[in-house]
Amino acid sequence: MRERTTGNVLFRIVSPVAVSGLLVALWWIAVSMTRDSIMPTPLQVALGFGELVQKGLLVKYTVASLFRVTWGYLLALSLGVPLGLALGWFAPVSIAVNPIIQLLRPISPIAWTPLAILWFGVSDLSPIFLIFLSTFFPVVVASAAAVGQINRVYVRSAINFGISGYALFRKVILPASVPQILTAMRVALGVAWLVVVAAEMIAVNSGLGFLIIDSRNAGNRYDLVVAGMVIIGLIGLVLDLAMRQLRRIKEFEWGFLGG
Repeated sequence: MRERTTGNVLFRIVSPVAVSGLLVALWWIAVSMTRDSIMPTPLQVALGFGELVQKGLLVKYTVASLFRVTWGYLLALSLGVPLGLALGWFAPVSIAVNPIIQLLRPISPIAWTPLAILWFGVSDLSPIFLIFLSTFFPVVVASAAAVGQINRVYVRSAINFGISGYALFRKVILPASVPQILTAMRVALGVAWLVVVAAEMIAVNSGLGFLIIDSRNAGNRYDLVVAGMVIIGLIGLVLDLAMRQLRRIKEFEWGFLGG
C-alpha cells in the first residue's frame, strides 16, 4: 500500500513536469523553425523574468493585482453568499430580487469599464468594482441553487427533532450548501483573476495586466509580455490549489458526503 501511495505521489509530480517540459521544448522548436524575431524563446522569457525581479517590478505588480482581487472577491462573497442563500430559502426574496439578478448577470464585467472609470477614476476602485461584479453574480446564483438542491431528508429530520428558524438554517441549510458554494467560490476566484488582468490593461497603471500592455507598447517587449502571462498562470494555479484545500476542512465534511 505504501509503495502504491508513493508511486501515485511521484506520478502526480513527475507527469505535470514532463508535460510542461515537452511544451517548452515544442515552443522553442517552433520559434527556431519560424525564425520569428518578435516571438521570444523560453530563454528570452526567463531573462525577462529576471529583469522584472531585478527592477522590483515583479513583486510590485503582483502585490497590486492580488490586492485588487482580494478586496473585490471578498466583498462579492460577503454580499453574494448571504443573498444567494436568502434567494434559495425565502420565496418572497426570490420573487422580488431574482429578476434583477438575472437581468444584470449576463452583462460582461468588462462592459462596465467605462462606468467604473467614470465613477471611480483611474484608481484601484475601478478594477475592484469590476472584480466584484464578475464574482458576485456567479456566487449568488450558485448559493441559491445549493439551497434548492439540499436533500429534504435533512430538513425534515431536523424539524422532527424540534429544530426550526435560525437554528435550522445554521445547523442544516448552511452546512449542506457548503459543497456547491465552495465550488462556486473556486470558479469565481478564477474569473476574478481573469478580470483583474483585463481591467488593469484599461483602468489603472499598475498590476500584471498593466505590465503586459505596457511591455507590448514599450518597444514590443514580448519577452516581458510572455513572462507576465506565465506569472499570471502560476499565481492562478496557486490560488486554485489553495481553494481546493477548503474541501478538507473538517467542519465541511458531512456536507460533501451528504451532497
